[in-house]
Amino acid sequence: MNKVKFLLCSLALVALAACTADPTTEGSGVNGEADIAAKKFVNSSVSAIDGRLIIMVDEATAETLASAGDNALKSVAALDAVAAEIEAVSIEPLFPAGKNDMRAREYDMHRYFVVSFTESADIDDVARKFASLDIVESVEFSHKIEVPKAQAVVADMPLATTRATSGEFNDPYLPMQWHYNNTGNTQLYPDAMAGADINLAAAWELTAGDPNIIVAVLDEGVNFRHEDLKDNMWMNEKETNGLDGVDDDDNGYIDDIYGFNFVTNGAVITCNREGDTGHGHHIAGTIAAVNNNGVGVSGIAGGTGKGDGVRIMSIQYSSGRDQVGTEGLAKSIRYAADNGASILQCSWGFGTKMAGLEADSRFEQGTYSIVHKALKYFIESKNCTALDGGLVVFAAGNDAMSEACYPGAYNEYIAVTSIAPDGYPAYYSNYGKGCNIAAPGGSAHPSCDTGQVLSLGRSNKEYAYMQGTSMACPHVSGVAALALSYALKIGRVLTVEELKSILLTSVNDINGRLTSTRDYYSYNPDIRAWEMITLNMNNYRNKMGTGVIDAYQVLMGVRGTTCVPVKLNDDAAIDVNAYLGDGKENLKIMGVVVDDAARAKLGIEGEPMIADNMVCIKCTKPGCDTVKVQLIAGGKSQGGGMAIGGMLIEKEIALIVREGNDTPAGWL
Repeated sequence: MNKVKFLLCSLALVALAACTADPTTEGSGVNGEADIAAKKFVNSSVSAIDGRLIIMVDEATAETLASAGDNALKSVAALDAVAAEIEAVSIEPLFPAGKNDMRAREYDMHRYFVVSFTESADIDDVARKFASLDIVESVEFSHKIEVPKAQAVVADMPLATTRATSGEFNDPYLPMQWHYNNTGNTQLYPDAMAGADINLAAAWELTAGDPNIIVAVLDEGVNFRHEDLKDNMWMNEKETNGLDGVDDDDNGYIDDIYGFNFVTNGAVITCNREGDTGHGHHIAGTIAAVNNNGVGVSGIAGGTGKGDGVRIMSIQYSSGRDQVGTEGLAKSIRYAADNGASILQCSWGFGTKMAGLEADSRFEQGTYSIVHKALKYFIESKNCTALDGGLVVFAAGNDAMSEACYPGAYNEYIAVTSIAPDGYPAYYSNYGKGCNIAAPGGSAHPSCDTGQVLSLGRSNKEYAYMQGTSMACPHVSGVAALALSYALKIGRVLTVEELKSILLTSVNDINGRLTSTRDYYSYNPDIRAWEMITLNMNNYRNKMGTGVIDAYQVLMGVRGTTCVPVKLNDDAAIDVNAYLGDGKENLKIMGVVVDDAARAKLGIEGEPMIADNMVCIKCTKPGCDTVKVQLIAGGKSQGGGMAIGGMLIEKEIALIVREGNDTPAGWL
C-alpha cells in the first residue's frame, strides 16, 4: 500500500519576508520602486502557473473593468499599457457575477481579476510590472492543487458472509466498517481494539441525517450515479428542471445540477479520467452513503433509507491529471457558500512548511490570501437554520510531520489526525501544532486490506479501501453533519464556535495509551515490498488533538446532556458533582431514575445506590443511554410549603459504556 501523501511539494513557497524589503532600508529610484512593488506580492512564483496572475485593484478600477466587459483591457490606461507590453490575452473578474454579489463586495471579491498572457513571458517580470501600478493593491501567483497520492484497493467480498447483524442497518458491508463500531475483530486487523471507532451505532438511535444539511466535498469529482450515493446527492432544482445551456438560477454557473467542475469550468462532474483515484468519491461515501438500502456500505449521516440522509455537493478541483489554480480554488469555495453548503470537507492542503513565515501569518498574511478570504466568506455564510455560519474541516496531512498542513493548521478550521484500528496514531499521520482532533483513517497490513477505511469506489457498483488523514477527515465532517441534523430535530440553533466546541470536546482519550513503541507496516512501491516502521508513541502524546471523536457524545453535547464514562463490568462510583458546573458544585444526590429500556440496554444490575454522595452503578453490557439523577440544590433536604430547604432538580446524564477502554478517564 502506498503511503498516502498530499503534501503539495510543488507548492513549497518562498517566505513573504523573502519577497519584501525591510521598510527601513527602502531607497529611491529603481531599487526603491522594486521594493515597493514587491511588497504587494502575497506569495512566490516558485512552481507558479505560467501566463496567469491574480491582481487586486482599487475600487474605482474594479468598477471600470467590470462595466467594460470584453473591452476591459482597453478600459484602464495604466493596465492597457502593461497589457500591451506583456501581450496580455484577457483580464477577467475572478468571481463570475451571480448569487450574493452585494454581500461578496464586503469581502472585496469584486476587486480580484485574473490576467492571462503569453506563457513565454517572465512571470516575475510581469508581476513586478503590475505591482508597480498604483491602482494594483496586490499580486498573487496562481498554483495548481496536486492530486492526492492515494491508492484505492477494490473490495471484493461475498455479500452472504458480510450481511449486517439483526437490529442494524441492512447495508451488507457495514460490519466491515470497523471505523464506525469497532468490535475488536482481529480478522479485519490483527491488533484491532474494540472501541477504536467513532461510536456511531449509539448516535444513529438519535438521528441518522437530515436532507436539509448540505456537505460540500471539495476534492476530485463525486460519482453522482453510484448505486449507494445517488439518492443523497445535492441537486440544484432550478437547473435540474431548467433549460440546457442556461443559467436557470442566475448563480453564475450553467447546468450545475450536482455541483460544478472547476477544472473544466463546466457542469459535468468527472470521476473516471486517467489519473483519478476515487479520492473524492470515497470521502463522500463515508459522509453520506445511503443507509439501510440493502446495498453496499453505510454513511455516517446517510439517513435511514427513507430519503433522510444529508446531501453531498460535488466541488471538483481535480479531474484526471488536471487541477485548478488558486483562482479556481477560491471560486469553488465561494460556490459552496453561495449554493447552500454548511460544511466544507477539505482533504487537501498546501504543505507543512512555508519557509520563514510564523504560525498563522503563513496563511493569512503570506500565501493564498484570496483562498483565505474565500474560506472566511464560507464560515460567515448561513445556510442552515441550525447553524449561524459554515464549518470548515481539513485533513491534517499524511507526512508524519509534527505540524498540520495549511490551511488546516490555521486556527479557524478543524484539522483532523488519523488513528489505526488498534486505537493508536496511524504511522503516516501528521500530529502536533495545528492538529485539533483525531478520527479513524485506517492502516494497511500485509495480511489484509480491511484495516483501511471502507467506502465507495469509482464505478457505479464498486467499493474500495483507502487510508489517510483524508479518510479521517470525513468522519469529523460526517459527525458534524449528524450534529446539525440533530440540532434541527430538537430545535436548537448553534453558533459555529459552539459547534466546534462540542466537536472538539466530545472525544475519547488517546493519550493514556501513548507509551513505549509501536510497529506498523508500510508498502514501498519502489521496492514492491512491505517495510516495518517503529514509532515512539511518546512523541504523539498530547499532540493528536483533544482525542478521538465520539458521535454519540457529540449529539449529547448538542442536546446539552452531560456524558459520563462507565467502565464495563465495574462497580463504578460516579461523582456527579465533578461533571456539573465548574466541577465544584455541592448538590446532594437523592436518587437515580433508570427506565427499563436503559436497564436492559446497559445490563444494569440491581438498583443504583447512593454512597458518599456518589452514584454506584454496574453496567454489564456495552452501549450508551441516559438516566436521570435527582439532586437537592441549596440544602441537604428538600423544601416545600412552610419548610425551608433545597430545590429538587433532575439532571439527565448519558452513560457511555465502551469495550476497549482500560480506564474511564480522559473524556472531555
